[in-house]
Amino acid sequence: MLRKTLTDDTFYLNMGPQHPSTHGVLRLLLRLDGERIVECEPVLGYSHRGHEHMAQTRSYLRFMPNPCRMDYLAGLMYNHAYCLAVERACGIEAPPRAQFIRVICAELNRISSHLLWFGAYLLDLGGFTPFLYAFDDREDVLSILGEITGSRLTYSYCRFGGVARDLTPKFIELTKAFIPKLRVRLKDYDTLVSKNVIFINRTKDVGVITKEQARDYSVTGPNLRACGVPHDQRRCEPYSVYPEIDFEVITADGANGEGDCYDRYLVRMQEMEESLRIVEQALQRLPEGPIRAKGVAQEPAPPPGAYQYCYESARGMLGIYLVSDGSRVPVRMKWRTPSFSNLSILPILLPGTLVADTVAILGSLDLVIPEIDR
Repeated sequence: MLRKTLTDDTFYLNMGPQHPSTHGVLRLLLRLDGERIVECEPVLGYSHRGHEHMAQTRSYLRFMPNPCRMDYLAGLMYNHAYCLAVERACGIEAPPRAQFIRVICAELNRISSHLLWFGAYLLDLGGFTPFLYAFDDREDVLSILGEITGSRLTYSYCRFGGVARDLTPKFIELTKAFIPKLRVRLKDYDTLVSKNVIFINRTKDVGVITKEQARDYSVTGPNLRACGVPHDQRRCEPYSVYPEIDFEVITADGANGEGDCYDRYLVRMQEMEESLRIVEQALQRLPEGPIRAKGVAQEPAPPPGAYQYCYESARGMLGIYLVSDGSRVPVRMKWRTPSFSNLSILPILLPGTLVADTVAILGSLDLVIPEIDR
């Protein structure tokens, strides 16, 4: 807790909990000395919904819609991760076609999440035009995913042992048209933003995270890779069909193993190109066959024991730990969400910086607060 005694030179400023740039209901209690931050205390719990407790009161099947509501910007990836975790516990393997479909949809969801971050981040920093372009591209992704999932945001498309619906010709047509369009747009973003002197001055050498700090606070995802650490669950602990697909783990070449706001921006922008490569290859290699494994019970009951699964979401490593007693209802289900660890580094990141840089630093971490208040 922050020291609540004021001196003649310091005062407290509440940023949030309702603030357009906190990306959720987050309160930052800042202690300031003039325009410089002395201490920062993130305050959570304003939108706590009790997902983990709900998991203990309903079956694995009935909990299916919950994960996509934790990180609502990467809902399909959470839905995918949950199915993979239960499948590992039950010894279920989805057919090859279903696995490729899952990867295609997950990577499209990663792109839509990064596009929203990109647009909102530039808007936080005063750039309105990139926001409009980013949401135009994101709308294409939402239309593509909506074609087979029936949803635009909170997807519950994966099923234990496969997916709910096969790809349609329209889905494939829209996806193939979207890939070259976004590649052109990524070049436009590079010209419009990456080389913009105002953006560079707002983000270069601001909010620097070292490899050691990232390790100490368990920072994962693009925030870790921006420090030059090539850690990605899709490569370190491969799952689904990722071992069969060629893609690069994007890192930033920060000086002395450090990553600033600009590095974190570059990593996410380049990751979208890699996601396009993954989708393109998965479409080319998409095999024929069933989309659901045969003989899978609608209401699975994993054997008694404890099970762990890790997944690379848009914000970093997602961990699912479940304990089964052999029934259809889990005894315990613990979710390790990346935003919590990534937010935890903020109290050591903000002191010494200007309050004007708070929005730039906070936004560069790409946090989803309801993912923490689950």
